[in-house]
Amino acid sequence: MADPAVPAKPALTRKDFVSDQMVRWCPGCGDYAILATVQKLLPSLGLSRENHVFISGIGCSSRFPYYMNTFGMHSIHGRAPTFATGLKAMRPELMVWVVTGDGDGLSIGGNHLIHALRRNVDLKILLFNNKIYGLTKGQTSPTSEVGKKTKSTPYGSVDYPINPLSLALAAEATFVARAIDTDLASLANVLERAARHKGSAFVEILQNCIVFNDGTWSDASDKATREEHNLFLEHGKPMIFGKEKNKGLRLKGLDPEVVEFPAGKPPSDLLVHDEKARSTALAHLLANIGRPVFPLPQGVFRSVERPTLENLIEGQVVSARKDQPADLAALLRGPESETWVVS
Repeated sequence: MADPAVPAKPALTRKDFVSDQMVRWCPGCGDYAILATVQKLLPSLGLSRENHVFISGIGCSSRFPYYMNTFGMHSIHGRAPTFATGLKAMRPELMVWVVTGDGDGLSIGGNHLIHALRRNVDLKILLFNNKIYGLTKGQTSPTSEVGKKTKSTPYGSVDYPINPLSLALAAEATFVARAIDTDLASLANVLERAARHKGSAFVEILQNCIVFNDGTWSDASDKATREEHNLFLEHGKPMIFGKEKNKGLRLKGLDPEVVEFPAGKPPSDLLVHDEKARSTALAHLLANIGRPVFPLPQGVFRSVERPTLENLIEGQVVSARKDQPADLAALLRGPESETWVVS
């Protein structure tokens, strides 16, 4: 029972997580919606502002920590997962968020991202994907499509793009999801699930750059087309989509295909989503389909459990303390057999 002499702390609201800094993104940028969704989510997690930390690298998305009334760090290009790993390992009670973009997180930061995911550090990694370098004024990024004409590729890009979800799945991230900046309800649901997951949570957020790559996700975001072009994944349910819910996915051999059927009468051989599967085969298949042939899958692709890095480190520390009583002088001197005398 709470001590009646100690006044109860008032419940936090979105306003408590809004900093006093002016938000400086281009008018119409999708980052505004993501920021508002995160600020609205945090009070429901039951943690104080001091227990949240936002760490970013370099890019438009990386201004995020300035706008959060929490602890945070604007770190260096691509290294946010590394800073976050060190913090989480030393302060496991904190909820550590990493905010990055397709340029920051998948180019110079790609290696750091892979290792944070494979180690299953309990981080919430939000990767904003607008398929362009926005902060440096419109060059191709690692996710830009083949043929993309920009200031850095005036004749069209010849590079094959990285698929962020495939990368996360290959690194054995224990939580992998996708959402879009214009669907606030689905975005909020995915972010809450990522926040409550224990382990590496990777969320690709499809985001529009209104200045340098406007409309890159228009099929999935426009109200007139999104019901027809999006597949919202639900664990244990068949993969049905379309405005009339009359289309589905099934396998033809090892390849997916779209099948149409009378509304309300789906065939029995439709693919059923399983986000808990130990194998990543289904998640990889879903990560690699999309427009124009297939719908664009959104939601949680994978959610499994595995010991986190910080818990494993703590277990080693406890074990070492039991086996070897602390003796700093002996540690510094080292064993006699390893002492060398130079005459």
